[in-house]
Amino acid sequence: MDQELLKRLGRISPEEQRILSGGGGVKKSLYTSEQEFIVDSRRMLEAGKLIDIRPHTRFVHFPRHRHNYIEIIYMCSGSTTHIINENVRVVLRTGDLLFLNQHATQEILPAGKGDIAVNFIVLPEFFDRAFLMMDERSVLRDFLVDSLKGSSEGERRQGLADYLHFHVSGILPVQNLVENLVWSLLNREPNRRNINQTTMGLLFLHLMNHTDKINRNDPDSAEQHLVLAAMKYIEENYQTATLEELSARLREPSYHISRLLKRLTGRTFKNLLQQKRLNQSAFLLTSTSLSVEEIISAVGYDNTSYFHRIFREQFQMTPRTYRQENGILPVR
Repeated sequence: MDQELLKRLGRISPEEQRILSGGGGVKKSLYTSEQEFIVDSRRMLEAGKLIDIRPHTRFVHFPRHRHNYIEIIYMCSGSTTHIINENVRVVLRTGDLLFLNQHATQEILPAGKGDIAVNFIVLPEFFDRAFLMMDERSVLRDFLVDSLKGSSEGERRQGLADYLHFHVSGILPVQNLVENLVWSLLNREPNRRNINQTTMGLLFLHLMNHTDKINRNDPDSAEQHLVLAAMKYIEENYQTATLEELSARLREPSYHISRLLKRLTGRTFKNLLQQKRLNQSAFLLTSTSLSVEEIISAVGYDNTSYFHRIFREQFQMTPRTYRQENGILPVR
């Protein structure tokens, strides 16, 4: 990280000065007015703001709490230790990113002077543009969004992780984008909302390419990593993908992958693959001049009647009608 930014973030805050002077631990009233320790966005954000940052409070144990917003923690220097959902120990090291949704509980062990982390306080609506920048037809995108928001179609799914921990210190574009966000928010740049929302979208696009960097040191993350690997396989190989090939690639039994996909995504491998193929066919219908028959072949189907049936079930219209209503190219 830029040394000037690091210097600014590492300054002793008034709260830290009070702690160092023997003024006790974390003052709960600074963060919430509720009896339960839920850090309140209204205390952390100025009215009308969707995102802001604050350096993590060092030199003290931060007791177990939740947030009524999405928190992103970026480790600028050193390390911090977090206890998530009471029993998962996560150590953030320089360059790591930790995303926490509103359901996660968090406890933080004391950090030293050189352990500098920045907390992004983010309201869910801030991510609207970022999600639009991601591939709307991607099952991988859907899973990441569900994990971040902590819900799926209004319900929390059993096994869905409340956090995402990325080891991305060696990914230069990710580091640059996070630093750009920090710089913009610290310096209150003009047009910063548009700039920051676009930067967050670019950050997510890069993180989607690096799901292999998600921490796998605890059971929840190991399962999550396996599901993300399966989804990435579907995204990249949807024309020819099979559960047997995926099983061989991941060196996991097919029945285990099937059960895990169903539990964490609510859909089977076959459902996910079909969804990707149909979404891709819809994209090709609206953005290319390929014939319907060519598109059927391009997405991996060889049974025309079957394709027409499942396409109608998904979109409530034929491929030709879909193209007429949504396409920008002449109909073939």
